[in-house]
Amino acid sequence: MSEVPPTRMNQQIFKGKKKAAESGHRLLKKKADALKVKFRDYAKAIAETKSSMAGDAASAFFSMTQAEYAAGNFKQKVAEGSLTARVRVGAGVDNVAGVKLPVFTKYETGAATDNTSLGLAGGGKKIGAVREKFSVLLDMLLRLASLQTSFVTLDEAMKVTNRRVNALENVTIPKIEDVLSYISRELDELEREDFTRLKLVQGKKEAEVAKQTKEKENQKKHNDSDITAAFDADDDADVVF
Repeated sequence: MSEVPPTRMNQQIFKGKKKAAESGHRLLKKKADALKVKFRDYAKAIAETKSSMAGDAASAFFSMTQAEYAAGNFKQKVAEGSLTARVRVGAGVDNVAGVKLPVFTKYETGAATDNTSLGLAGGGKKIGAVREKFSVLLDMLLRLASLQTSFVTLDEAMKVTNRRVNALENVTIPKIEDVLSYISRELDELEREDFTRLKLVQGKKEAEVAKQTKEKENQKKHNDSDITAAFDADDDADVVF
């Protein structure tokens, strides 16, 4: 603090810094609270998605087993197709309290469906059910991927925000307050010194004025006294003309 000159200008500067730090602390505190609420929502959504996804995955793979039993091993015929993707995954961004969270979405490419002849000899209905259930499972996987990635991103953002809040609360603001306290003490000390100096100067001036006033009074008394009162007229010799 010794490197900060204790002046009125610096006092105003550090008061402005303190006000800005307190305002930033309040905003970051609100941001941290909002992120914490969103973090809990994502954690709850992830738990629910995983819970329902276990049943959907089991149902999808059991449906595939049924289709293989009804239509035979059709995996080889699927692998012999063009394998052109009819569904692709796109990435978007969701803004939560200034934090950009990735969001994955599914969109159709418009490609023609391969192997439409699968199941003509039997098991076509089961193969269609497999396609539908794995589409549902894909949606669940995309949702889980979005939630999980957003969860990790929110966790990192919360750590950074909490570190900033703690730094402002425990380091920056107390340091500014210490500087302001130091400046106030030094300014008060300077004011006391100036007051003492002024009192001494005023006392000397008053003493000088009193001395001059007394000298003037004595001079006036001396001038007003009758100079002939000290002489006796009988002692004077007669003057003969």
